[in-house]
Amino acid sequence: MERTATLTSSLLTNSRALILLAAFLSFGISIGLWFSGHKSEGIFVGLWVPSILSLGGLVLRGDGR
Repeated sequence: MERTATLTSSLLTNSRALILLAAFLSFGISIGLWFSGHKSEGIFVGLWVPSILSLGGLVLRGDGR
């Protein structure tokens, strides 16, 4: 039973890290596009950040819904 709890905790930690990595990567790409002169594309990619974080919040909510 303890191993299952440890595995679940590890999976949850890795999932959170992956979601945050995706959000930071999107933010970095957005900044890169903006400063390279592709402002519209930079804004578009920048809008992914809250979407990624919202999706992560829903997926990792963990209350069984």
